Amino acid sequence: MSVFDALLCALIVGAALAAVGGRDLFGSVVFFIVYGVLAAIAWTRLGAVDVALAEAAIGAGLTGVLLVGATARIGASGGGDAAPRLGFALAAAVATGGVAALVAVGFLALDPDAAGLTPAVAARLDEAGVGNPVTAVLLNFRAYDTLLESIVLLAALVGVWSLAADGAWPGQPGLPQRVRPDGVLATFGRVLPPTGLLVGIYLVWRGADAPGGAFQGGTVLAAVWLIVALAGQTSAPSVADARLRAALVAGPLVFLGVGVAGALAGSFLAIPEDFAKPLILAIETGLTLSIAATLALLAIGPPVERAR
Repeated sequence: MSVFDALLCALIVGAALAAVGGRDLFGSVVFFIVYGVLAAIAWTRLGAVDVALAEAAIGAGLTGVLLVGATARIGASGGGDAAPRLGFALAAAVATGGVAALVAVGFLALDPDAAGLTPAVAARLDEAGVGNPVTAVLLNFRAYDTLLESIVLLAALVGVWSLAADGAWPGQPGLPQRVRPDGVLATFGRVLPPTGLLVGIYLVWRGADAPGGAFQGGTVLAAVWLIVALAGQTSAPSVADARLRAALVAGPLVFLGVGVAGALAGSFLAIPEDFAKPLILAIETGLTLSIAATLALLAIGPPVERAR
């Protein structure tokens, strides 16, 4: 282990302890975001670039935004300074310790000389239609899990929307943003989105043969939408907008369509080798739209009542 790796491990542990043990709620959220960034660097050092991209985009980026928004709502409701009850704190500590113990037991039970699934994936990679083994596993070899993940993400948005007051439905999610036309945020809203759009599309296209994919690209596109919205350049459409709902369900529907086609050919979610790459790209495109719309709307929040 190099000095850099040792220092990185120490920083990760320190950020994790500061996030969990901090008395200030906002400070804990900041350390959680720092922890996510450091974890992404660690995954990069381990050669897991796909995981690093997902951790940076979703673990640190989007989750950080959601936690900052939750902190602001708690502060606005007057509950930000409330200390956790001892019973809840002990229950959280026991649950966290139990999960950590299970992870440790599972890690120690692994055979250090085992090759894992790498040989099996490499042997069948030509049949997957893509060169990136991570994409092959997610969308071909274990497509059930990825399909369920996309549906769970959509269900989470439905849960957030259910928090809206009756009078706010069906309205626009989030509050309208007002910024100075010559301010920094307005400038970011004009300058950054074109680059972010290109990066997001590139990650999706490149994910077939290199690190990237729908989750990474969709998160970048969600960030682009959020920047534009925060800059006051646009506002979220009504939750009843047909185009918005079509984007939200595009990924799961395309995925299910491919699955049904595979079932008619003999096995649910079985992708024919001759059409594997175009079908996977079609699934990735649909998932990107759904992930981008869902993540952005999760960050924006439920519909709110507006003054008339």
